[in-house]
Amino acid sequence: MAGGHDQDKTEAPTPKKRADAREKGQLPNSRELTSVVILMTALGVFFFGGAWMFGRLTHFMRTTFEKAGSFEFGITAISAYVWTVFASSIAILAPVMGALIFAGVFGNVSQNGFLLTSEPLTPKLSKLNPLSGLKRLFSLKSLTELIKSVLKILIVGTVSYVVVRKEMAAFPGLVQLAVIDILVFISEVAFKTMLYISLVMILMAIADVAYQRWQHEKDLRMTKQEVKDEAKQQQGDPTVKARIRAVQRELARQRMMAAVPEATVVITNPTRLAIALKFEKELPAPVVLAKGAGHVAAKIRAVATENGVPIVEQKPLARSLFKLVEVGDYIPAELYRAVAEVLAYVYRLKGLVHAP
Repeated sequence: MAGGHDQDKTEAPTPKKRADAREKGQLPNSRELTSVVILMTALGVFFFGGAWMFGRLTHFMRTTFEKAGSFEFGITAISAYVWTVFASSIAILAPVMGALIFAGVFGNVSQNGFLLTSEPLTPKLSKLNPLSGLKRLFSLKSLTELIKSVLKILIVGTVSYVVVRKEMAAFPGLVQLAVIDILVFISEVAFKTMLYISLVMILMAIADVAYQRWQHEKDLRMTKQEVKDEAKQQQGDPTVKARIRAVQRELARQRMMAAVPEATVVITNPTRLAIALKFEKELPAPVVLAKGAGHVAAKIRAVATENGVPIVEQKPLARSLFKLVEVGDYIPAELYRAVAEVLAYVYRLKGLVHAP
């Protein structure tokens, strides 16, 4: 069933799916890349600062042994000695630890950018399920990680053996060298071994980064139904949205019809269009209270007739008003003259002496 479900996931992940996965800390992270960055950083620190660290350590040990015969036991002396050991250790290890911490952070941040989330640390009951644990233990991903670990051990072991074997001819002559020279030889062999291992691990890291990104894309793939469901969640159900728009239009129509009795005049086409205008001295220009075509126009005319609002037929003006002006807007300046003539006619019908 699981395999069949995976086969159904044929769609590329959506931006929302990727964003949700990132918030949960589900990112394509290669531990091999982080490991090789840390290893190369450590080699660089020891290459450039190894002599300084060895000198500090030698100086500390020499000073300690020189003062061993005159050491006075007591709270003050022991406290001072402990503090000296602590300060010397910090001074020697701080550059190494600081560089390694930076390398570890850089190795992770360089892959996916900076991300701070507590989601992976959140306790989940599913993680305590033995059956789920067994599934993860015997999954393809676990098998892949096992194969990678075995290959890494074999490759690292082989590289180490090849490098050390080339130096084995010099081993008998070490008995004739001073201790410091033996330490230098061991350091050089160890550095060379780690350098070759690092170069091989770089290739492994590149391959692992490509694999992790491919696996991440595969895990994020979606079924067609999941894509549809997500679109509905983001955009809303089209049926519901259409219903909401219909209700909104009906409410707007009702508000518009309720304003028709306040109109000064209704200009018609005569049957296809109807525009209700209102003008008062306090207004800078006539304003459109309602407009409509077809059935809505007929409704506007009926409401106007019921409330004694004059209806004037002006086909060109009705078309211009319907096309250029929205409900609640003032008429444009180019229609002032035509509308003024209509209003003057209405005022004459009502027996008013003033005109707009």
